[in-house]
Amino acid sequence: MLDLGENFFGRPSAPRILEGIFRPAIQFGDLLRRQFVLIIEVIAEPLKNLALLVRRQLADLQQNLGRAHGRNLRPPDTQARGFSVRVPRSAFRIRMIPREILKKIRQIELRTNRLVNETLGGQYHSVFKGLGMNFEEVREYQPGDEVRAIDWNVTARMNHPFVKKFVEERELTLMLIVDLSGSGLFGSGDQSKRELAAEIASVLAFSAIRNNDKVGLILFTDEVEKFMPPRKGRRHVLRVIREILFYEPKRRGTNLGKALDFLSRIAAHRAIAVVISDFLDETEASVGPGRRVTRGGHSAGASMMSMGCYGALRQANRRHDVVAVQIAGRFELELPALGRLMLEDAESGRLIEVNTSVGRHRVAFKQRQGKAQTELARMFRSANIDSIQLRTGEPYGAALGKFFETREKRRLRG
Repeated sequence: MLDLGENFFGRPSAPRILEGIFRPAIQFGDLLRRQFVLIIEVIAEPLKNLALLVRRQLADLQQNLGRAHGRNLRPPDTQARGFSVRVPRSAFRIRMIPREILKKIRQIELRTNRLVNETLGGQYHSVFKGLGMNFEEVREYQPGDEVRAIDWNVTARMNHPFVKKFVEERELTLMLIVDLSGSGLFGSGDQSKRELAAEIASVLAFSAIRNNDKVGLILFTDEVEKFMPPRKGRRHVLRVIREILFYEPKRRGTNLGKALDFLSRIAAHRAIAVVISDFLDETEASVGPGRRVTRGGHSAGASMMSMGCYGALRQANRRHDVVAVQIAGRFELELPALGRLMLEDAESGRLIEVNTSVGRHRVAFKQRQGKAQTELARMFRSANIDSIQLRTGEPYGAALGKFFETREKRRLRG
């Protein structure tokens, strides 16, 4: 037994013995302390990175919202609830995105997704084919395989017939070219032309990403207002819907030619270009004295689409697959009997007084608009452009389905 009596500490070897007793305990304590510090660092580092990522994502989101809804945003209280985020104050003028906006986007997503999953997703894949075929693999020949697909080199080596298997080069680009001119705010019933444009764009965009295609967006008035480069993914499509619905354009006029010219500059390869517009372009014809005409197609004998717009569409269709989606309101085609009305052109601001109580005026207007619609369809056919005519407040699923069926039959006929 170790003697720790009264003479123990007087011996020369006492310090060494004590050091031998307590050193392992001290070393063990140092080891525990270092391990504890290391564990704290391992736990804290991801949390720090996560907090930094959240701050950056929040700042990016706020900047995007500021650009999209500049006049409707103001800086939030960044000091509330114990956190602080540096945000450019110039990006905000009201609060964060309202709950009604998110609800509206979600409703459009649910409504259009059902249509895509039940009907149009497969038709989109059949109608818009890829640019070619890529070799994938070889497999053993099975009865019914195309004889021309036999790989004779592999067949000779394996002493058994093998065929080549190809897959479609699927990744296409869908460019949505959407008209945000002042006339898009007009509508019949509870739906404006701009809201219907957002739903049509949503249907096509969700069909595209379901088939692994990219979706891009060009918003235009009489100039290109906003461009979103083609990307994939649900979040990108939801942002496309949000921009179509709530982007505030700087101008109110219409110039489709500039948007198509911009498309030709930014699209390096062939794309599916879907133009969603009312095609109410400024008329190039001169107006005689005493006639208060502000829009092409609203005067007798005038065309809805100018020759400049027609030429730009025809030129774009030579390089891209152009599809024209024309959206109109019911009361743009026939006037209701509401007595005397003062109408204002949404793009030029000009006023005109119309007496809708006179039956012959309403009949003449309806006939004139019917001729304009027929002429517009004829111009699309002459330019070899597929077109869809939609009306606000009316179901659009049947019209889209008919368009896909007609195009598929034409493709099969070759």
